[in-house]
Amino acid sequence: MQYGMPTLIENPTLADNLGLCKKLGLQFLELNMNFPEYQLPTLEQTDKLIAAAEEQGLYYTIHLDENFNIADFNPLVADAYLETMRRTIDVAKQFLPLRDRYGRKDQPLVLNLHMHHGIYITLPDRKVQMYDRDFAVYRNAFSRFRALCEKWIGDSDIIIAIENTDGFREYEKKVLEELLESPKFGLTWDIGHSKAVGETDVPFLMVHAGKLCHFHIHDGIAQGDGRKGRNHLALGDGEINIPERLSEAARRNARCVLETKTIAALRKSVEYGRSNAFLIP
Repeated sequence: MQYGMPTLIENPTLADNLGLCKKLGLQFLELNMNFPEYQLPTLEQTDKLIAAAEEQGLYYTIHLDENFNIADFNPLVADAYLETMRRTIDVAKQFLPLRDRYGRKDQPLVLNLHMHHGIYITLPDRKVQMYDRDFAVYRNAFSRFRALCEKWIGDSDIIIAIENTDGFREYEKKVLEELLESPKFGLTWDIGHSKAVGETDVPFLMVHAGKLCHFHIHDGIAQGDGRKGRNHLALGDGEINIPERLSEAARRNARCVLETKTIAALRKSVEYGRSNAFLIP
């Protein structure tokens, strides 16, 4: 198994993140494009990022901006996100030699992507999701997205993994079915998000279990009895059967990001893994 960590807000520099990753015995760092310090102008300085990773013997995966929305009804906005994807794929191609040296060549390099739900209109008796109402437009946007990504990735060993968040909408599942027909698209199972919303995405994920290639591992607590669901907890602090989920990741030959939000929770998760003999020797 290959384990990594996300870029953490407590770590102000790339060197801080890489140093902690190495110290904890993890293999890779997932660069988060929600952070201003990991926007394209910085990521495209690939020589600097590669040198920093090589110093620690690590490699990178990439988490795309959570606002990423190629189906935006404004074509200028949608095209900006498409251009962001094109250039991010080019960055990932430059990172592949790091994966080859410090990771596993039988695991494609992952670009992790959230599905943007789009806006909804609140009526007196219901909420109307605009992508559901205008599904044909939404579907066409994703058909174009799939074709372009296949072209941009080409024969490079890169995959775009779609992550579950707060429950896939029905219109999202329909376009996901079509994306997953492509070898350039897979799935990320975020087990904490899944737990927090009552495992509503598990049936869909299990139907497409062969496309699972990336896991976000953190503990969680299900919503219910008047309580809100919680996630991004340290391993052992929630209700998830962690060994069971990691066994599924192993069956799928998937990488695992220990996706806590604090250094303390990350350290606790690594120690939990060591004490339970499924993480780091």
